[in-house]
Amino acid sequence: MSFDYKIALKNIPHKPGVYQYWDSENELIYIGKAKDLRNRVGSYFNQDIHINAKTRVLVSKIRNITFTIVDTEVDAWLLENSMIKKHQPRYNVMLKDDKTYPWIIIKNENYPRIFWTRRIVKDGSKYLGPYASVSMMHNILGLIKETYPLRTCNLALTRENIDKGKFKVCLEYQLGNCKGPCQNYQTENDYDNSIEEIKDILNGKIGAVLRRLKGEMDAAVTEYNYELAHRLKRKFDLLENYQSKSTVVNSSITDVDVFSIASEDKIAFVNFLKVMNGTIIQTQTIELKKRLDESDEELLTLAISEFRSRYNSDSKEIIVPFDIDLEDHPGIKFTVPKLGEKRKLLDLSQKNVQFFKKEKIDQYEKLNPEIRTERLLTQMMKDLRMNQLPRHIECFDNSNFQGKYPVSAIVVFKDGKPSKKDYRHFHVKTVEGPNDFATMEEAVHRRYRRMLDEGTELPQLIIIDGGKGQLSSAMHSLKLLGIDKQVTVIGIAKRLEELYYPNDQYPMYLDKKSETLKVIQHLRDEAHRFGITFHRKIRDKGTLATELELIDGIGKTTAEKLLKYFKSVKKIREASEEMLLEVVNLKQAKAIVTYFGGQAVESGNE
Repeated sequence: MSFDYKIALKNIPHKPGVYQYWDSENELIYIGKAKDLRNRVGSYFNQDIHINAKTRVLVSKIRNITFTIVDTEVDAWLLENSMIKKHQPRYNVMLKDDKTYPWIIIKNENYPRIFWTRRIVKDGSKYLGPYASVSMMHNILGLIKETYPLRTCNLALTRENIDKGKFKVCLEYQLGNCKGPCQNYQTENDYDNSIEEIKDILNGKIGAVLRRLKGEMDAAVTEYNYELAHRLKRKFDLLENYQSKSTVVNSSITDVDVFSIASEDKIAFVNFLKVMNGTIIQTQTIELKKRLDESDEELLTLAISEFRSRYNSDSKEIIVPFDIDLEDHPGIKFTVPKLGEKRKLLDLSQKNVQFFKKEKIDQYEKLNPEIRTERLLTQMMKDLRMNQLPRHIECFDNSNFQGKYPVSAIVVFKDGKPSKKDYRHFHVKTVEGPNDFATMEEAVHRRYRRMLDEGTELPQLIIIDGGKGQLSSAMHSLKLLGIDKQVTVIGIAKRLEELYYPNDQYPMYLDKKSETLKVIQHLRDEAHRFGITFHRKIRDKGTLATELELIDGIGKTTAEKLLKYFKSVKKIREASEEMLLEVVNLKQAKAIVTYFGGQAVESGNE
């Protein structure tokens, strides 16, 4: 059954609202918001606009569109969040938060108790939180218990029951943890004043409580009530010490929400900080699973709505890392700070979200190493402007000694790791003298000529250890073979870790901490190690063979036979005439003994 979106669009107004997509089974598959419903819905069906593969799948399943009109875009934003949470459509971002966070409850009763819970009951009680940090919540409850003696019993402390004398004070009263309201030792008005101060503390308004206590202390001293002043001073010190341990930014920042985001291909993480009177009173980071390659802005607006709903936040200012495309609203101001205390808050939030992201990804990758491989290769593909994952990478390095013994080495990485069985080295055949460019040209041509002849799959990425000259030489060979358009080729210059592309005038620089650069450096270093080890063997063999050729009657072929048999010049020097006869004739054996015997005499005379 086909779907005629043009007919559906005619019934959709140019107004802000929320739209819903339904499939052939009448199942809700996607919910979105818009400041202009018709334009937004129409963009899904506009073939001229580039959309990703996942979105194309979504569009192919749409069989019906419904919508809800609201007054402002902000209202659409809030409605979208509540509907997604309720219906959890298949193609919407999945907010992953499997924890039930604790709350601090101020019980709806006479002489309210204060304790923590994970279960919210709609009985008129006041719930504050949730607290992402359980230890933080217990610290706050500990402060309250030490500063404000409150009842912990579950007695029905009605005025009638208290006046009838139904209760007796318990051990908590004897210990000083309760003032005994059950026997009218504490008035309800005094108890309620303590509860109001506790509410201020839980809402981050410690400064207001401290100022009130300071006034009461001064009044007690003026009236010579030093015992009361001492108790108030102890309470004041406890609260001031607690405040100093909190993250205090600036008391002028009265009430703001702070958000930051760190995104990967399939998941994103959003951090939230709730700030009251310069003190961070709540913080949490959540994970969002992408369904349609959503942008960071889309993910962040969804998370902001979720957090503000979860924490019942009505802050008028929201600090964000980039501009949010929501129309101006008299109740909400979005700020992207560049400097000052608000910028410090945003930086703190970003540090938290980056740490959380790294921790989560490390956990995933330890359990599933293939996830790290895919992420790394995807990042390399993006960083190096490739159109396919670099699953097979090859790196070339040349070595020579004063223009002699030129060799070239190639190392191979598969799925981001060394594949040592595929390493190769070449004796350069056509180059004489110190010509690094010609050496690179020969090595690259021989390598890929053979792969083409054998029908072997070509690498996706070729790295040339060297600058523009070596890169040009490699490209010349690849063009001759007709494969220069089939692979990505880059050169890396050692001094500044510059990356060169063919025909690019200027180099590209990657962040020094970039994983892509680290893999390239690993390839380059491995190619150099492998190449220099092979080169030393060739050079040493050549140098030793040249020394043996200085002996009368010993030519290049005989010198190589001697080295092959005895393994080293030292063993040839120490060999007897009889041992040498196993390889050479008598005349040659006598010449060798005479040559090395003479060297020994000369060495001894020195």
